[in-house]
Amino acid sequence: MSHLPAMSLYAEVLDKVAALVTAAFGLVAALAWNGAIQELFKEVFGTAESLTAQTIYAVVVTIVAVVVTILIARSAAKAKGETET
Repeated sequence: MSHLPAMSLYAEVLDKVAALVTAAFGLVAALAWNGAIQELFKEVFGTAESLTAQTIYAVVVTIVAVVVTILIARSAAKAKGETET
């Protein structure tokens, strides 16, 4: 039976902690942006307390998130030298 190089427990724990801390900072940034975008939405459209306003907000944020995610993925692929299909 062949064995893959074993990662030390310390290195594995450090790797997982680094991933969790990175995810935590991402969550904090997302919450900060959420608050800022909600305030901007209120400035532009008035109160955002109705179901219709919240639905419009959710749809707009989702569309922006999808577009930005696609652009980032394309940029990352280009930086790695991959070609688009």
